[in-house]
Amino acid sequence: MGVPQMQLTFSSEIECDQGRRLISGKIVPYDGEIGQTSIGKVVFERGSIQLPEANKSKLLLEHDAKKPIGKAVAFNETAEGVFASFKVSNTSRGTDSLIEASDGLRSGLSVGVEVLASEPRNGVLFVQSARLFETSLVQAAAFESAAVTSVAASAAEVDEALTETKPNESEAKMEITPEAVAPEAVVETPAVEASRPTVTAAMYTAPRIELTKEKYLESSIRAKMGDEDARQYLLAAADTTDNAGLVPTRQLTEVINPLANADRPFIAAVSSGVLPDAGLTFEIPKISQVPTVAVTAEGGAPSDTDLNSAYLSVSVQKFAGQQTFSTEILDRSSPAFFAELVKNMEYAYAKATNDRVSAVVVAAATDGGNRSMTAANLLDFVSDAAVSVYSGTLGFARNLVVSPEQWGAIMNLVDTTNRAIYTAANPVNNSGAVSATSLQGNINGLNLYVSRSLSGTGDDSIVAINPESYTWYESPTFRLESNLINTGQINVGYFGYGAIATKVAAGAYKWMVA
Repeated sequence: MGVPQMQLTFSSEIECDQGRRLISGKIVPYDGEIGQTSIGKVVFERGSIQLPEANKSKLLLEHDAKKPIGKAVAFNETAEGVFASFKVSNTSRGTDSLIEASDGLRSGLSVGVEVLASEPRNGVLFVQSARLFETSLVQAAAFESAAVTSVAASAAEVDEALTETKPNESEAKMEITPEAVAPEAVVETPAVEASRPTVTAAMYTAPRIELTKEKYLESSIRAKMGDEDARQYLLAAADTTDNAGLVPTRQLTEVINPLANADRPFIAAVSSGVLPDAGLTFEIPKISQVPTVAVTAEGGAPSDTDLNSAYLSVSVQKFAGQQTFSTEILDRSSPAFFAELVKNMEYAYAKATNDRVSAVVVAAATDGGNRSMTAANLLDFVSDAAVSVYSGTLGFARNLVVSPEQWGAIMNLVDTTNRAIYTAANPVNNSGAVSATSLQGNINGLNLYVSRSLSGTGDDSIVAINPESYTWYESPTFRLESNLINTGQINVGYFGYGAIATKVAAGAYKWMVA
């Protein structure tokens, strides 16, 4: 299962020379430095950023695609991080942006990335792979070590700028391990909200009270001079019990969902096709009789058998679900709500379609007889399935779908010296490989798939399949429709069309557990 893709934004501080039009510096630090991003605390592992071509990457103003102010000149990735150079256009908006950067009004380069692979550790998201899709001139900074300078815009000076902006060895870095990460190790800074994605919406953090000694001392002085904001800060810092409203409970952007995923192992175990563009039924020609060739005596008549065919009729089915909610939830809730709703509708669709294919294949499969789960019986079943499927289809059983319970039973099979039989870690036994960290493997030459649709250890919990004997046809796109109804609510429907064709029923062979 692939990790769901996320989008996040973060920023780095800049220094700008108003007289120049080339902004350059480190935009993504490596080496374990924690940054406060739109989805919380993030560390980018070395080499995790996929960079676009420089001449195709624009510099925007505050994440507004309608406000380009420049263009990337070069990207350079080193062990310390990613460095970039941007040529600011000689326009009124570009000039204004340079002036604002020089005055400290816009002091950050904000970078948007699409996370492709990541791992959460102790409240910090460690990004292993991400695609850079946006850079903007903004207000806030997320990574403290980033140092950006302005240099001349000549091509010769771009490389020099990238080299000069690398940090000295004496510059402070935060080297971390999962154990060293504290929940409040870094004070959050305001994250700049990028343009809102359609489905996978970005999530953003908000500023919190900066409880530091320096800030406390400054506020004490200002409060004595009559500054009400400073007085309120002292109240919050002095006693959080009496001022709980000023110390709100934070909610993490991550969502816990142990109830669903997008896996469709049974569909992966059969062949696939695309639905015709119209109709609720379609037909597939199927050969019912083939010509014959036989030994023929001299002058004798040749074998004469007609080629006959018929049509296999397949019904198209709609798989649909809906959710009704108020406009207030959509307008006033976190963008994560709608993204999570759509994602879970996708999960429900995946389960419904996978269960449908599973039910059809299991119902049509040949009964393999009763047998208990032992290493010898599993090998016997695979052998019987191979013979049965080939005899009935003139093709091979290539895939084996099992329930989660039978998956566990197979992992527990051992030889006479208690060595695991189906494990890639033990080369002594080469009957296949089954892992506790993967829902795919190999059993005696058959590709293994684990499907919850076969849940249990009883009959029909293991099925061997010739994938060409069963085909799942599906519409190329799923449609998401939203309609405002007369109650002021929004109804969201998620649906698609699919059909499972049993081309040759003998192409499946099922385990009847004793």
